[in-house]
Amino acid sequence: MYENWLEANRVCVIGAGTMGSGIAAHLANIGFQVTLLDLTKESCEVAFDRARQAKPPHFFVPERAGSVRLGGIDQNLDWVAEADWVCEAIIEKLDAKQALFERLEPLLRPDAMISTNTSGLQISLLTEGRSESFRKRFLGTHFFNPPRYLKLLELIPTEETNKEAIETFTRFLEENVARRVVLAKDTPGFIANRYGMWSMYLATRVAERLRLPAEMVDLITGPFLGRPKSGTFRLNDIVGLDIMNDIAQNLVKRCPNDPHILPTLENTPAMTFLLERGWIGEKFGHGFYRREGKELLVLDLETKAYRQKLDVSIPSIEKYGSLPLGERVAATLKERDEAGEFLRQYLIPVLQYADYLKEEISYSVLDFDRVMMWGFGWQVGPFALIDAIGAENLGMEVKPYFQKGQQRDFSGAYVNLKVEPDYITLSDTPIIDKGETYNVHDLGDGVSAVAITTKMGVITPALVDELTTLLSSDKLDRFVFTSEARCFSVGFDLKFFDEAIGNGDREGIEAALAKLQTLGEVLEKKRCVAAVCSFALGGGLELAMSCPQIVALADSQIGLPEAKVGLIPAGRGATLMRINNQVNTKRLSEAAKSVASGAVSASADEARMLGYLRSDDVTCYHPDRLISTAKKLAQRIESRPRTQWVPFEGPVNGLIEREIADLRARGGFSDYDQTIADRVRFIFAKASGYENSLQLERKEFGDLAFRAMSHARIKHMLETGKPLRN
Repeated sequence: MYENWLEANRVCVIGAGTMGSGIAAHLANIGFQVTLLDLTKESCEVAFDRARQAKPPHFFVPERAGSVRLGGIDQNLDWVAEADWVCEAIIEKLDAKQALFERLEPLLRPDAMISTNTSGLQISLLTEGRSESFRKRFLGTHFFNPPRYLKLLELIPTEETNKEAIETFTRFLEENVARRVVLAKDTPGFIANRYGMWSMYLATRVAERLRLPAEMVDLITGPFLGRPKSGTFRLNDIVGLDIMNDIAQNLVKRCPNDPHILPTLENTPAMTFLLERGWIGEKFGHGFYRREGKELLVLDLETKAYRQKLDVSIPSIEKYGSLPLGERVAATLKERDEAGEFLRQYLIPVLQYADYLKEEISYSVLDFDRVMMWGFGWQVGPFALIDAIGAENLGMEVKPYFQKGQQRDFSGAYVNLKVEPDYITLSDTPIIDKGETYNVHDLGDGVSAVAITTKMGVITPALVDELTTLLSSDKLDRFVFTSEARCFSVGFDLKFFDEAIGNGDREGIEAALAKLQTLGEVLEKKRCVAAVCSFALGGGLELAMSCPQIVALADSQIGLPEAKVGLIPAGRGATLMRINNQVNTKRLSEAAKSVASGAVSASADEARMLGYLRSDDVTCYHPDRLISTAKKLAQRIESRPRTQWVPFEGPVNGLIEREIADLRARGGFSDYDQTIADRVRFIFAKASGYENSLQLERKEFGDLAFRAMSHARIKHMLETGKPLRN
């Protein structure tokens, strides 16, 4: 029975609140048939409308929202009988959930998956009165909000959950629902809220005790400590002080024997001040931080008045900030400045508390670490951090938790870490060749990875030369084309064009573009797959489009934004957009509009709609499976003959003119934007064939580059990182 769960496609989410609507949106994004129920159809529509308008958006493309079927428990509860998976996500009240399950059980298919979503209720209590069949296939889930952006899911079985059901549901969530799953014990708050919330409260408490300003604490507890830029107080605002307070009160009530709970989980004076006024964070509009126009104000933790943000710096952070994480923290702990004092009073207790809790709430220290990494964005979890800092520097007498390929279990023995080929990263694989601008990794099974090593994957003339030499040889057979950076590529080096324009080097620009076009032609003859993440822009996207196939992470921002710097794509970008979208005149004119406006997608699925991705390019919805997905595709990819140029005798020119006119009618499209758009229109509508299109790309690019308006746009982008509409 449980093996059928891997084929599940119809999901009924019950509860259309923030979490339920977010889960429904995530599942609809990745292709599930989703039904969403609330108390009534009317309340469901109102709640789901908030999800449609959420910022950041819940949906990759707005059209996905229309695929969700909305209904009410009062009239449509029988719809659950159709579901492969019933995902309950109603209010966090034990009696309400128990009452719902009593109504649900007679309607459920005997082979359906059943889960309850909760951030801390005791899962075993929810099955009281239910049948053995129900109890065997019932699990708790703790999705993180919003599910589109946060990959962690804590999965909580009960003692009665069937072992095969646990294993199969875990596999289903990881393979089909794009989650990283951590099994947690059925204890208060599980791992994330029991430990993570305690850590958040303690940081706030120590800050007020030491009378440190909020922005100084955020400086210490941000990237310097291997954590997100939000630090402590911005994170409090993002989570919401009301949510923090609810979780803390629940933990105080349910953990009477934990000597560390109080007074840490009592609200500090500043938190009490904000909660009493309803200033609970971002969803209210302000909390510890408040935005007024373009200015970000900060709550003074002592006076409780908002003031201008301070420009803070701390000597030890300046001194040690460039060292590896463990070394910089160990060194700072010995300093007598604000950072050293804060870390002694905050970090040491936080890491000691992890050691105290580990066996009670988790199945391994690796699971514990992964929750904090995947759910809270920590660079490493508490146990890996203890190892990196050195237990002796923390007043702890413990053996290392990790050693090469192993972790220490709760008996004290070292056990091998599980090999997870589906989650391979470049750093896991050996470098077998390298140049000044690239590394070649061995991914195994006859597949290599060619990874750009320039900052932000920027495309430079040197990179083009090196890659052309490498790929023109017979060194590589099947490979993944990607980047060592956190993004694929932000495009061609604008500094090169700025300097060439300043030197009047028209021939140098022409030669660089010709070489970029040639590299693209080399790539399209190879058995390779481009693995794209974060940003794939300009010249970087042109090279990716040259590969026989692209696999792009779902949240990738993809586009040819050259128009925003006064140029057009000229590394085959305009030409490939013309060829890839020549299915009909409407599609062709829409693609020309994308190029003419310099549009950049907010997701891979939107990039496909804009014409940047082909129909057989792949969206990778799992944030940690990009390389493994690309490797599997590369194992069977073959080079493809270039699609032949299809001449159009119909009104292509007029249709593109109409699309550009639509851009002008919406406003913000200047006369110079029109000039650039006309060059794109000319290539799409008037080029006689592939070779002529490449020539026109180079010519129109060169002509635009030496116009003062374009050079001004290039300089503005280099100086500010923002486009200039002149």
